[in-house]
Amino acid sequence: MLMAIDIGNTNINLGLWDGQAWLLSWRARTVADKMPDEYGVLVRNFLSSADMSYDAVTDVILSSVVPPLTTTFRELTERYFKLKPLIVTHKTPIGIEIAIDQPEQAGADRIVNAAAVVGLHGGGPAIVVDFGTATNFDVISVQNQYIGGALAPGVMVAHDALVNRAARLHKVDIQPPPDAIGRNTIHALQSGIFWGYIGLVEGIITRIKTALDAPHARVIATGGLARLFNEHTSAIDQIEPELTLDGLRYIHALNKKPSMVGEVGHSGS
Repeated sequence: MLMAIDIGNTNINLGLWDGQAWLLSWRARTVADKMPDEYGVLVRNFLSSADMSYDAVTDVILSSVVPPLTTTFRELTERYFKLKPLIVTHKTPIGIEIAIDQPEQAGADRIVNAAAVVGLHGGGPAIVVDFGTATNFDVISVQNQYIGGALAPGVMVAHDALVNRAARLHKVDIQPPPDAIGRNTIHALQSGIFWGYIGLVEGIITRIKTALDAPHARVIATGGLARLFNEHTSAIDQIEPELTLDGLRYIHALNKKPSMVGEVGHSGS
């Protein structure tokens, strides 16, 4: 079985692909200074909860936007799984062209999502909206090239920044208030954050479609808050909760080679 690992700034998403479906998936909090053995115990516990062991995993693919944890999970994979992981970088064959000015600066999660759209979800023109630590907008052209996008602060980052810098504000649930006109501080904050982000999403999507000259480009959303925002806007066409994991298993299929430590295999840097 394939273990796919996506390391983000806030969460680490791990999935176990049995060749037909995602058998299991887990999320863990990103802690950049954890040691390989600490994460090794966590992964072992995840597997044990499904009556599995390290031996059940035959291949590992990894994308990461946290460089220290790229090294950590490479060491973990080699030590506990006895496998050499495929680590996705801008140099990894992903089935599409990365047609941006500086491909080496593209976040691994962004190019993995683009690969998933082209390889598994119908191709371009398309826009991926990934609701994570940042709110990423990634664009796939009609020629199925990854051509860039837009980055905005994630909704929780904006919420926390405002609360931390304003003495009389405190954390609220991210949800629409009863009315756009907040009649108390909680509802006013919810209105500004929630409807503000709806406006941000709709506005950026509109401008990207105009720049792409593709008014009917599909909009695919993923990430933790995708479903909530989708309920309150018509700008999103479909939700793909496992888009990044899907991209990883697609890229793995494109690059599948022997991955035992000591054999010839792919690894990133």
